[in-house]
Amino acid sequence: MKASDLLVQCLEEEGIEYIFGVPGEENADFIVSLEQSEKIRFILTRHEQGAAFMAEIYGRLTGNPAGALGTLGPGATNLITGVADANMDRAPMLVLTGQGSTDRLHKESHQIMDVVGMFKPVTKWATSIVNPNTIPEIVRKAVRLARTEKPGAVHIELPEDVASMDTTSRPMTPRRFRRSVPDDKIAGHAFTMIREAQRPVIIAGNGCIRRRASKQLRLLCEKTGIGVINTFMAKGCVDMDADYCLFTIGLGSKDRISKAIDEADLVITLGFDMVEYHPRLWNPDKDKRILHADFLPAEIDEHYHPETELVGDLAHTLWMLNERIDQHGVPEYDLSLQRECRAGMIEDFTEHRDDHTEGAIRPQKALWDARQVMGPDDILLSDVGAHKMWIARYYQCHEPNTCLIPNGFCSMGFALPGAIAANIVHPDRRILAIAGDAGFLMNVQEMETATRIGSNIVILVWEDHAYGLIAWKQQKEFGHHTDLAFGNPKWTTLAEAFGWHGHYVEKSVDLRDTLEAAFTEKGPSLVVIPIDYRENAEITKKIGEITVTI
Repeated sequence: MKASDLLVQCLEEEGIEYIFGVPGEENADFIVSLEQSEKIRFILTRHEQGAAFMAEIYGRLTGNPAGALGTLGPGATNLITGVADANMDRAPMLVLTGQGSTDRLHKESHQIMDVVGMFKPVTKWATSIVNPNTIPEIVRKAVRLARTEKPGAVHIELPEDVASMDTTSRPMTPRRFRRSVPDDKIAGHAFTMIREAQRPVIIAGNGCIRRRASKQLRLLCEKTGIGVINTFMAKGCVDMDADYCLFTIGLGSKDRISKAIDEADLVITLGFDMVEYHPRLWNPDKDKRILHADFLPAEIDEHYHPETELVGDLAHTLWMLNERIDQHGVPEYDLSLQRECRAGMIEDFTEHRDDHTEGAIRPQKALWDARQVMGPDDILLSDVGAHKMWIARYYQCHEPNTCLIPNGFCSMGFALPGAIAANIVHPDRRILAIAGDAGFLMNVQEMETATRIGSNIVILVWEDHAYGLIAWKQQKEFGHHTDLAFGNPKWTTLAEAFGWHGHYVEKSVDLRDTLEAAFTEKGPSLVVIPIDYRENAEITKKIGEITVTI
């Protein structure tokens, strides 16, 4: 068979279901081979970056990689932002690019560049197929690496002449193995640290949203009452309604729940990822006792120097601790301050739920209404901008992977294509994406993709006619901000042009009903609100006045 046929068969053997992308001349053989597949669906996108974000969200929601396809040169460079985002947000992904013939890669030639070299810094592995007989090994290695903790992106390049070569190789059968688990003696020492602490607190990171880990974490907290503070990407690892849920940390400033960390005599980090929230923000004096549990050893950092490390499958680690708790019990901890922090956050969440404003809607009100229309298993996606900080603090979750925030690489333009992929994975759930007017327009062309494939999604755009997060941060640091303003289209006309339903909501009392109506509409819907970002300065002032004392 042709090498391109073999590549498709290997992807089928690995259980790959979707490839998103834009083909070109140099991967024409692969696309023709893919067309014959009955197991893999190719979704044509309007930009390669959109394809990469779609593959990222598919990977985050399923744990299995999807493909992001581009041709050589500009097709590959268009992919790279979404690929970097997936890799740093720990989403499994296969990046598939074409390349010119191998007989012209050594010299100046049309559209030729070192694509593999470009992808190496933003992937776990990047390679080029130079011999068609190596395709089964390369695909097996790529998928295994993409899925292995911490998951990420892997790049495979297929030159056009290699794609058309004949081969007699056959796909390898995948074999999956259980992850390694921590040493029993180390688990015993970790349990002793937990038992001897008086005011322990848990910081749960990205690794805790794996469903088995979340289940064991909840069991541990129900047995001990220890409070859980989650990072942006760990939302839903414990239920927002649980007494031990202390909500989300990660804003640059101290917040109410920072008091729980400051007071703690033991910080238990579970699946904690330093790309989200640097330890210098919660351990500035480098004096915290830290127990690290994750799939990998701790990153070396002077503010993050664990006393003990539990390295291995996180769900099994938590199970080992739960077994010891059942056998030996734990003392009555002093968690009164943690309860106080939780109560204060709940007061903040409800403060503006009954707002009656016109012409501008507060972020707090917008997120209260969003939470009311979304069920426990429905999925909200956040783009990147000022709204991301509000979502992090004010939108809490019941289940893992029901609020998807890019918080490693933090790329704008994520929400619209991500929502399309979320709807593909979970067509039975409500999918709501929140974006700023800047981030939404960065991949606005994917509105056509959503219409073409019949996506049932709602996009809520917060309009402020500016790069609001940059303005917020400049204002805070310098007392003013540079010129960051821009114009916008007429949103309802834009929606109509792409075949979407369109709504512009100026009264806060109308927002919830409009969102409910949008979710009943067939096909994609765009809801736009003028956002009151005067609240940025107010929340900065409010958080700044929180006294963190023991």
